[in-house]
Amino acid sequence: MNSHHAKVCTSPEWAEQLQTLVLPKVTAGIELGEVMLEIGPGPGAATDWLRHRVARLVAIEHEQAAAEALALRYADSNVEAVHGDATELPFADATFDSVASFTMLHHVPTAALQNRLLAEALRVLRPGGALVGSDSLPGDALHHFHEDDTYNPVEPSAFLVRLQTLGFEEITLGVGRVLTFVAHKPSPE
Repeated sequence: MNSHHAKVCTSPEWAEQLQTLVLPKVTAGIELGEVMLEIGPGPGAATDWLRHRVARLVAIEHEQAAAEALALRYADSNVEAVHGDATELPFADATFDSVASFTMLHHVPTAALQNRLLAEALRVLRPGGALVGSDSLPGDALHHFHEDDTYNPVEPSAFLVRLQTLGFEEITLGVGRVLTFVAHKPSPE
């Protein structure tokens, strides 16, 4: 992550924007359950908001330093920070009531790895559980902002088909300032 990008993502202004404009909209009316997995929390801009809506929040972060910082920040709380790879989640099938992914999918270098991450999210969800999230929309300004970073934005028109192909149902996408999404793991009939 370049220094400008890191500065923005760790700012209180970014956390406030995410917590006031994106998170309430995406989670409105969604049953998050007791136990949630947050994929790619980075500095934790969404973590602090999410942890107040579930009994237990597990945050898996690929960058070891960020995972360690989250572990320190949320010691003695309902948050467990884990260093790991979301394309190979170290959790059993049907472990979580909900899974969250906010503004991190564009940091996954290929569509195949994004699909693997989404498939893992589906695997660890309990039947009927929800995947909730958002990501940045593709654009020239964002491309320049990510200079020297991994930048692989999700195309909204293809994302619906990708989620359906992986096995999600009851999918809702919103395209505004950002891409928002909610998708459910099927429940047995």
